[in-house]
Amino acid sequence: MANHTTVTEFVLLGLSDACELQMLIFLGFLLTYLLTVLGNFLIVVITLMDRRLHTPMYYFLRNFAVLEIWFSSAIFPKMLTNTLTGYKTISLPGCFLQSFFYFSLGTTEFFLLAVMSFDRYVAICNPLHYVSIMSKRVCVQLVLCSWMAGFLLIVIPAFITFQQPFCGPNVINHFFCDNFPLLELICVDTSLIELLSFIVANFSLLSTLFVTATCYGHILHTILRIPSATERQKAFSVCSSHIIVVSLTYGSCIFMYIRSGKGSQGEDRNKVVALLNTVVPPVLNPFIYTLRNKQVKQVFREQVNKLF
Repeated sequence: MANHTTVTEFVLLGLSDACELQMLIFLGFLLTYLLTVLGNFLIVVITLMDRRLHTPMYYFLRNFAVLEIWFSSAIFPKMLTNTLTGYKTISLPGCFLQSFFYFSLGTTEFFLLAVMSFDRYVAICNPLHYVSIMSKRVCVQLVLCSWMAGFLLIVIPAFITFQQPFCGPNVINHFFCDNFPLLELICVDTSLIELLSFIVANFSLLSTLFVTATCYGHILHTILRIPSATERQKAFSVCSSHIIVVSLTYGSCIFMYIRSGKGSQGEDRNKVVALLNTVVPPVLNPFIYTLRNKQVKQVFREQVNKLF
């Protein structure tokens, strides 16, 4: 990579170059990052401490919470450091790692959401066979496959991208090493890389979205056939949190990477959408899953009462 690269570092322009806004941006992102880490860490702790939450549903939720912590940590620490110090550069290896982890973990998130949808499908549509289908071994295999899929789908496009010569300028109009701004800095034709990135993005988003939508289509059909209104409401409440998270995650990603705009307006629009995708789902997920889940709230209250 070093033999073909003349650029050794990049300059991340960030969200704004206005000096008077830097401290406000720093404090806002610091608060958001702390809430994300603490909220998701709380989910991990709660689901580990109480045996009532040692079920496939909470096993997947625990993995999802760990994923959100890592996903945020791929972006926030460097962004906070650059905003606070005003030194907005990032090394070429650092840019590669940031880009790879961001997209790899983001892709893993899609597969985990699909797995969580399948879990809810089995629980509601095939409750009598739930224990046998969603065994501990199957759950571990589904999680491992999700993590492996995120790694394998991204490692080749990322490696090919950073093998290309970056001849300058080295300025990235973004707050992290996003794929599209990086491609604009490559000296050679990037048509094949763009095609490969487009295929990977479409496959990871649309294939997992198809699984999720299919599962929830069957779930909705099953719920509507339940004669008791109370049971229908109970079944729907179990899935509502997941539906909200799926909508937030897929909505912003589809807009950003399948309908990406070019030019200054497109870059600014994609930057805003990337910010929403990076900030909103990870920080809201703990609140969505805890505030809308009676079992988690009950366990949380019991643990707090034990402490006080």
